[in-house]
Amino acid sequence: MSRFQKRHPKAGARPGTLVIPHDAARPVVRLIEYTPETLDESEVRDVEALRAVLARDTRAWIDVHGLGDEALLRRLGAVFALHPLALEDVVNVPQRPKCEPYDDHHLIVTRMLEMEGETRLRMEQVSIFVGKNHVLTVQERAGDVFDPVRERLRRTGGAARRLGPDYLAYALLDAVIDAYFPILERMGELMEELEDEVVSDPRPSSLRKIHDVRRELLTLRRSIWPQREMINALIRDENAFIGETTRLHLRDTYDHCVQIIDGTETYRELAAGLMDVYLSGVGNRQNEVMKVLTVIASIFIPLTFLAGLYGMNFENMPELHYRWSYPLLLATMVAMATAMVVYFRRLGWLGGREDRD
Repeated sequence: MSRFQKRHPKAGARPGTLVIPHDAARPVVRLIEYTPETLDESEVRDVEALRAVLARDTRAWIDVHGLGDEALLRRLGAVFALHPLALEDVVNVPQRPKCEPYDDHHLIVTRMLEMEGETRLRMEQVSIFVGKNHVLTVQERAGDVFDPVRERLRRTGGAARRLGPDYLAYALLDAVIDAYFPILERMGELMEELEDEVVSDPRPSSLRKIHDVRRELLTLRRSIWPQREMINALIRDENAFIGETTRLHLRDTYDHCVQIIDGTETYRELAAGLMDVYLSGVGNRQNEVMKVLTVIASIFIPLTFLAGLYGMNFENMPELHYRWSYPLLLATMVAMATAMVVYFRRLGWLGGREDRD
């Protein structure tokens, strides 16, 4: 399945229909409940117990990894009063990054990218629900870029502990966007390596690497462009779940998006240029080979003529009866070949003036 191919319910299905992939991981629910002074981390076995957490005068981050249990996801939707369309956006991935307000929460859909191997990118949708005293995140699988946010929550006195759920949602979104920078740097390193390889020794494997990098840059571009629009909407639109202080911080995240977009576009142009350089290098190499073969053929054409002329079986050929005919013919052929080699080198067709210099 393509990384950008969305899972759709059957035609005519009612709104809110969930499409669970057969290979989806079973959900694991983790809870971080905190106040400015205290913090408690635990794994949630029964999602109904989260009702008591929401009723307490604390803040909570509920992090769900995996989409492989429709019944559990629907129970989560009931506990957090998630709109059926919002729950559908969470499960039927990938969605276009967006933000949508609802009565009881604000939904933010973003795309998280991680390097998988040397060049391969792994894309994952992260859905963030911002409520009055909680943040609910739903991820496709285990593993994320949120460890720095968890460490900030564990430190007493930090802004993440003092400010509201909207600030935590900003911190998570900012961590997703900042994780693009190491990927962009890695792409830059690959571009430099490919540039050296294409200029010095273009090979068919170089073409495959250029195609791989261009494909991943397209994935990066298709992931980051909609997120700029989404963050701009969070900054611009008024809603009850995103405060003014958080909007100020989101401006910095918006700037990061713009920087990543600029870098991505630059590397895409470089990749297209590398393709042209590769084709030019291959064409030049073929031209050099053809030039050398043409020069060799040009040298042997008169020699072949002489050999063919005196190889004819005619009786009245006076040269055949001379004593020195054979050495004179060989000397003539050597002199002609030497003269042509010297002449072609002077023209730069064999070796070239630049190579001699």
